[in-house]
Amino acid sequence: MDWNLLALSFTAVFISELGDKSQLAAIVLGGTSKSPKAVFLGTATALLLASFLGVLVGEGTAQILPERVVKAVAAIGFGLLAVRLLWPGESTAD
Repeated sequence: MDWNLLALSFTAVFISELGDKSQLAAIVLGGTSKSPKAVFLGTATALLLASFLGVLVGEGTAQILPERVVKAVAAIGFGLLAVRLLWPGESTAD
């Protein structure tokens, strides 16, 4: 097992999941539920399943597409998101 990769993936997921909507939902459910253990098990299982599916899709993509293509598509996608965030959009407030 590659321990550096394990540590890197743990750190990346841990930091990216801090303070997101799913964590806030777990806090609300845990605080209002009579069974916080069930909330913990449910949210932990959901995160594990989502991560497992992401790894499977990533592995499948790596088998089909070259790494250079995947990186290029990701870079273009992030660039488009950045331009969209900086672009002055229409105001939805009426």
